[in-house]
Amino acid sequence: MTLVSSPSQPRAQSVETEAIDPRSPTDCSPNVRWQRSALSRERRWEALGRTGATLWFTGLPAAGKSTIAGAVEERLVLAGCPAFLLDGDNLRHGLNGDLGFDEDARGENVRRTAHVARLLAESGSIALVSLVSPYAADRQAAAALHAAAELPFVEVFVDASLEVCKQRDPKGLYARACNGELRDMTGVGSPYERPEDPDLVLSSGAETVAGAVERVMRLLAVRALCPALGDGQVV
Repeated sequence: MTLVSSPSQPRAQSVETEAIDPRSPTDCSPNVRWQRSALSRERRWEALGRTGATLWFTGLPAAGKSTIAGAVEERLVLAGCPAFLLDGDNLRHGLNGDLGFDEDARGENVRRTAHVARLLAESGSIALVSLVSPYAADRQAAAALHAAAELPFVEVFVDASLEVCKQRDPKGLYARACNGELRDMTGVGSPYERPEDPDLVLSSGAETVAGAVERVMRLLAVRALCPALGDGQVV
């Protein structure tokens, strides 16, 4: 049914757009509003005893992002801290399955993932994003989305040289790209813009996974995003 306003009476503002939560995303559909919960973030986090956050792992393909992020996820969950890994490949099996690998598609890939991570962080979980996210502007937009929502955002750069990543090449993507079978492969046909000021740099070619996980956990403890044990160790 189509509603038509009377010419003699100005159209009333839709109740769906009357109130906008200042912490809600700005890139939203028309004629919608952020549905506020009766349970505030502060009450939710206090009841859970946890603070939500997003850890964004960026780096070249095969740098070790998913391996490290997955190990951090396991460490947190087994210690009773809600956490969930948002792996780039897994997201392209569903949510981002309609996207290609050109620059615009990569930006949309980051945008969608950032919004999912934001919701997980809002819930009191730690979202662990493992995504190449090669362009600095896209990563900055993801960070800005969290900053606007007053949610912690931690950028972790998993630094591995292109040579090391080519040697690993677990999916054979670098070999295919070098043979001309793949276009837009980051590091070969498309650029990777290194983070200028990440919160943490992990040298995956020079340190073990266990050592990298310990460094992530120490950073989380310092920022009060996970509990520390009495002997100074972190969960």
